[in-house]
Parts: sequence; C-alpha cells; structure tokens
Amino acid sequence: MWLINSSIGRKVVMSVTGIALVLFLTFHACMNVVALISEDGYNWICEMLGANWYAVAATGGLAALVLLHFVFAFWLTFQNWKARGNNKYAVTDKPAKVEWASQNMLALGVIVCLGLCLHLYTFWWHMMAAELMEGEYAQQATDGVYWIRQTFGCPVYSALYLVWLCALWFHLTHGIWSAMQTLGVSGKVWFNRWRCIGNIYATIVVLMFAAVVVVFAIQGCGSCCGSSCGI
Repeated sequence: MWLINSSIGRKVVMSVTGIALVLFLTFHACMNVVALISEDGYNWICEMLGANWYAVAATGGLAALVLLHFVFAFWLTFQNWKARGNNKYAVTDKPAKVEWASQNMLALGVIVCLGLCLHLYTFWWHMMAAELMEGEYAQQATDGVYWIRQTFGCPVYSALYLVWLCALWFHLTHGIWSAMQTLGVSGKVWFNRWRCIGNIYATIVVLMFAAVVVVFAIQGCGSCCGSSCGI
C-alpha cells in the first residue's frame, strides 16, 4: 500500500493525523477556556461528553490517531537515521527559525506523549473511565471544575503541565507548516505564510491551555499541596 510502503505516503499519514489532532486540540482548548468564564457551563460540557457512546467512540478514534501519528513518527525517524548512516549527525539546510524544533521533533513528541499520559491520569481516568467502570470517582466524574482545581491546585502538576505545553508549542509550530508542505499546499509564496500561521495558531492554542493552568494554580495557592497532589 502506497501510504505504508513509501516515505512520502508515511509523511502523508503523519500530516493528516497531525492536522486531525491539531483540530482536536483546538476544540479541547476552547472547551477548557469555558471553565474560566462559567464553571457551570464547563461542567455542562463535561456532562454532555462524559461516558456517552459518541464521546467514547470519539475517544477511541482519537487514541487511534495518536497511535498512528506516534508509530509513523518513529518509523520515519529511524528510516532517516538509517538512510543517513554515518552522516546522521551532519547538519542539513533547514530554515533557521525552525531548525531546533525540526531536529528535535521526535524528542518533543515523546515529551508530548508523556504529558498526554499525565493528562489521561489526572482527568480521563477520574472522569470518563470512572464513569464507565462505576469506580470510586464515579460521583464526581462529570464535575470537571473539581478535577481542574484538584490538579492545578498542586504546584508540581501545574509545573509539569506548563513544561508539556512548552514542548507542545514547539511541536506544533513545526508540525503545522510541515504538514501543509507535505500535502502540497505550501509553495514558495505560502511557505513563510504557513510558518507564520502555524506560529500564531500554536501560540493561541497553547496560551488557552496555559491560561487555565495558571488561573487555577493561582486560585489554589492557598490550599495544601499535599492534599491536592494526592489525586
């Protein structure tokens, strides 16, 4: 199959799954910002999603996208290392402004995945999973604001989330324009434009996530860190 057997096909899979994940991040960021505007509104969204069949199906689809993106990222990286052989550490011509992110996309991706694991534990496990399994947190499964307060009331979790978001920003700033280039919608004129659009878009999305972390972290400064970190 062309999408698997050729390097261009694998890059297309990376690009399409990456764009789909960016769209999900956009939705998730907008959803999170609601918590800063209306706690009742945010909890209503959590209740509408929760363990309903469509939310569970979407979560399964999202997990498949993440898995595909991660597997193909490793595949392409090792393919590039193998192709370069003894010259794997040679410097190649790349735009200076994206060189660091471009050369460290796999490392950034690993950090993003580790942050995702933390996110799954602090939120998904206590919300959708608890509701599905009727576990000890089932009664608070749709109380999203409660779990935000519990998580970001702990300075350790807040710091880890901000590190995660920083890695996510670098990953997105390179990934967005790179995906457009792979899909053939980035010519000479649009190359720099997509880089600019990618930087702005990634900054807005990441700042939306970070705003929730910072605001609730500040609100939780007076609470006991030990009790908050014991989620």
